[in-house]
Amino acid sequence: MVKLTDNEWAILEVLWADGPCELGDLVSALAPTHPWRRNTVHTYLTRMESKGLVAIDRSQDPHRYTAAIDRELCARQARSQLLDKIYGGATGDLIAAFLKESHITPEERDRLRQLLDDMEV
Repeated sequence: MVKLTDNEWAILEVLWADGPCELGDLVSALAPTHPWRRNTVHTYLTRMESKGLVAIDRSQDPHRYTAAIDRELCARQARSQLLDKIYGGATGDLIAAFLKESHITPEERDRLRQLLDDMEV
């Protein structure tokens, strides 16, 4: 199971959205939310490579960085971790908490009803 830090998630979000990037492109893309220096981003990338999260193409200069892990897999694992940690694995409790604390549109409500109906079949 992959446990991403918030900073690793931020870097991967750029790589998932933009595809292979050079270091300078990553620094620029991260700047609005993470105004890190190039060395900081480079350090994260090399650590993430050793964890199997990022692939580095060193055959060209400048090097190109690519996400080495699928976004949906990371999202699925993060949801599972949240569900287990906060709600003891009780999906209904998680959904009830979200529904009590936020407004959903009639379309979202219909979609949820349809999902529940489909689960009963």
